[in-house]
Amino acid sequence: MRILIACDKFKGSLTATEACEAVRDGLKAAGSSDDLVICPIADGGEGFTESMVTALHGQWRTCDSFDAQHNPVAARYGLLRNAAGELEAVMEMAEASGLRRIPVDERRVLHSSTFGTGSMIWDAVKAGAQRILIGIGGSATNDAGIGMAAALGVKFFDGDGEELEPIPAAMGELGSLDESALLTLPPVEVACDVENPLLGSNGASIIYGPQKGASAEEIEFLEGALGRLVEVTGAADIADTPGAGAAGGLGFGLMRFAGARLRNGFNMVADALGLTSQISEADLVITGEGSLDAQTLLGKGPMGLALLAREQGKRVVGIGGRVAPILAESQWFDATLSLESFGLTEDECMFRAEELLRDLAGEVAGLLRHWEGS
Repeated sequence: MRILIACDKFKGSLTATEACEAVRDGLKAAGSSDDLVICPIADGGEGFTESMVTALHGQWRTCDSFDAQHNPVAARYGLLRNAAGELEAVMEMAEASGLRRIPVDERRVLHSSTFGTGSMIWDAVKAGAQRILIGIGGSATNDAGIGMAAALGVKFFDGDGEELEPIPAAMGELGSLDESALLTLPPVEVACDVENPLLGSNGASIIYGPQKGASAEEIEFLEGALGRLVEVTGAADIADTPGAGAAGGLGFGLMRFAGARLRNGFNMVADALGLTSQISEADLVITGEGSLDAQTLLGKGPMGLALLAREQGKRVVGIGGRVAPILAESQWFDATLSLESFGLTEDECMFRAEELLRDLAGEVAGLLRHWEGS
């Protein structure tokens, strides 16, 4: 029997790779002699790069970059060859411009930018990347990608022709921009799993600004400043595109300045990893993540994998740190197992996640014997 183990991360506990390895080791400890194949997955958020680099045997590259407040940081991304032999760069904007890099009491959204993300893209182009894949979850920014654009050569000016700093605080004065020095880019594909437009009641500033530390007054300012950017760039159609508001509007910036295409994150990963083919060769699929809940049903990695497996008539087992009843009772999984079943606190489950996942894998081995005997 061939078993495909394709877990996403258990946030705060295990990376996707570590989770897959724990399940594999648990099956082996339970006496499994099956062909166990691990393939870490992601849906475009945290772990997107690691999953791709691990599964496709890519290499890590580190470059000089900047966090959202322009402090120097070392950022890493992956380089790998796709099926066509092209060199692809795989990165996450959060590696440079992520919220995780900025302490809560130091977040200043009006002065935060995606310049560091642009620096990573620049480095990838100089490294010879023929395609760039970028996940845009976890941002600390609400600049619509102007910092990224500035790192790639775009300049912004006020009405008097004075150059502006590429931060949201300056965009209310925007009068023109100069794209003559914009770096020539290869195709850029963006893993994006939200459908918010750039502006309006469901846009970047109003929906996501508060989690980045923006006050009500700052949100009102941001809405006006990004509206001015849209007006000057003549990109109202792009601003209305579902996903333009992702990562504080970086979705907009990547489309407008980098000619990027927004894609469902899991679908991008599935294509790159050849998951449909891998599933066709498997007899059982095991997947999971930190929490299998209602959000999972909206297209996160484990759900995407379960749908692909169901299309091919394969059994699917889901494992989560916790499993909500809506998932346990769904038609998409033949069985679901939870770390909560051990009766421990959430903190204990997180601390002992690797050990507990191995134990749950032993229960999967028992399920297999039951299914084979029925």
